[in-house]
Amino acid sequence: MSATTNSSAPTAAPETAELPTHEVALTDVAAGKVRSLLEQEGRTDLRLRVAVQPGGCSGLIYQLYFDERMLDGDAVRDFDGVEVVVDKMSVPYLSGASIDFEDTISKQGFTIDNPNAGGSCACGDSFH
Repeated sequence: MSATTNSSAPTAAPETAELPTHEVALTDVAAGKVRSLLEQEGRTDLRLRVAVQPGGCSGLIYQLYFDERMLDGDAVRDFDGVEVVVDKMSVPYLSGASIDFEDTISKQGFTIDNPNAGGSCACGDSFH
């Protein structure tokens, strides 16, 4: 006889329980930065939206912005109160990607490490 436990399963917030989930990760550092930015704006109704759009010199570019909307087909994950939303067309391109925040002397900003990117351009702003 074996007992099954489900302790590692993520729990969804009640308002997002019916929405699909995605496989994009948000580091603790990035989640902290998002929380800080939302506090500065005085907004608790915004989510971090991550999307892939055609463009750039390699064919696809990342879009990362705050959004108050939930669109049909959106997938969502909660990271300690920070909701990350991905539209249904971007989910396959971003599966397994990780969003971090760098704050060094040479660079400050959000970064996306995406195992699905076959290559990127020299400027690092687009991928294929």
